Amino acid sequence: MLNPETFNMIAHIKGLLIEKSPTEVVLEVNGIGYSINISLNTFSKLGNEKNIKLYTHQIIKEDSHSLYGFYEKSERFLFIKLISVSGVGASTARTMLSSLSPNEIISAISNGDVKLIQSIKGIGSKTAQRIILELRDKLNLVGEDQTTDLIQNSSVSEAISALEVLGYSNKQTNKVVGQIYNQNPGIDVESLIKKALNKL
Repeated sequence: MLNPETFNMIAHIKGLLIEKSPTEVVLEVNGIGYSINISLNTFSKLGNEKNIKLYTHQIIKEDSHSLYGFYEKSERFLFIKLISVSGVGASTARTMLSSLSPNEIISAISNGDVKLIQSIKGIGSKTAQRIILELRDKLNLVGEDQTTDLIQNSSVSEAISALEVLGYSNKQTNKVVGQIYNQNPGIDVESLIKKALNKL
């Protein structure tokens, strides 16, 4: 059953950039202005573009509906993984992505660098350790040296997400998808999923 707090109905939004700050943008689409929370990482990549596309993740709670936007799918993928950790909410995950680049976060998790994660405002020692403990296997697809490249590949992250929806465990899918991608660089997401299903 889908978690109502993390159900993603809006996959992306493409529109005219009306307002921009380091933490929020307003995109106008067909006369409607969407307020979207962003990280400093995404803000730095927007530049002076007027027509932009953000990959989004919607968080629905009893008292609020929040929309988070990301310049790249890989950042959204990491954001979703971070908020899956107990004690890490959306605002903490956004702070992490504003303090460190996605590559730095992945590297810190893979290498067990508690001090670097703990250096981020609002994250204590226990939370830093929990992030590493819960995400190390999920982000370490086939080895630390290749983790970053694979996470950045949208075909890999889409295939893993699709297989998880189909009921396969994260640990199973990470290993299999990582191996297939390394043997078939540039493989499209549909073929990647089909090959993975034959091995799982």
